[in-house]
Amino acid sequence: MRKRYFFFDIDGTLAAGPVDGRYVPESTKLALAELQRAGHEIAICTGRAHAMARPYMEQLGLSNMVCDGGNGIVINNKLVELEPLDRDACIRVLEECDRKGMLWGVSITDTQHRLTRDARFVEAVHDTYMHTTVDPSLDFHELPRFYKLFIPCTPEEEGRIESLASVPTARFSPYVLFVEPVDKGRGVRRMMEHYGAPVGDAVAFGDGENDLSMFLPDWTCIAMGNAIPELKERADYVTADVDKDGILLACQHFGWIE
Repeated sequence: MRKRYFFFDIDGTLAAGPVDGRYVPESTKLALAELQRAGHEIAICTGRAHAMARPYMEQLGLSNMVCDGGNGIVINNKLVELEPLDRDACIRVLEECDRKGMLWGVSITDTQHRLTRDARFVEAVHDTYMHTTVDPSLDFHELPRFYKLFIPCTPEEEGRIESLASVPTARFSPYVLFVEPVDKGRGVRRMMEHYGAPVGDAVAFGDGENDLSMFLPDWTCIAMGNAIPELKERADYVTADVDKDGILLACQHFGWIE
């Protein structure tokens, strides 16, 4: 059988349920095991930072991953690439936030830790998944790199920040804008280069807006039944919902597993 290289988004694709109760369906676990048994390669493809995504990868018994929205690559459990954001562009965003009196936080290490200068930031972001250090003397001009920026603001306030035009952004919350890599397709290409395999042998599974970047005509794209309409329009095949055996059924449909 022709060897394939599978790339799975996490939330809404591999994992079902609400944010505070995510779980991987048993049929999905079965499909992943059968794909590996058949000799295929499996990788997570996520916008999550490497430090946050690695426990999930290990929980599933996987060793390959595209993380950080395409800027990070893990092969055989080894982080082989982790590219930061454009530093100068990030500084311009932070300078503009300062001029306009807007709060911000930054992630500069491969950890679940971020820095901010204003204690009000902690409450404004409405999350608890990262540890935040408040340092009133923090000077972002002295920081060596940026992996993510966090800007607490509404979608309307976001439009006030002109410098955002030069950085990639994503919004997963009404409370905060993320400046982070959003090109999963680039990550898939880089991973295929590491594998030394033709991109046409890649298979991408996804459901959300941040998966649009990896739903390209260069490889096979499969949208979950619960995917957004725009993703389904780009897909080569639309399977069932994540909690209705979607991954298993798609793999059986294409004959990748029995």
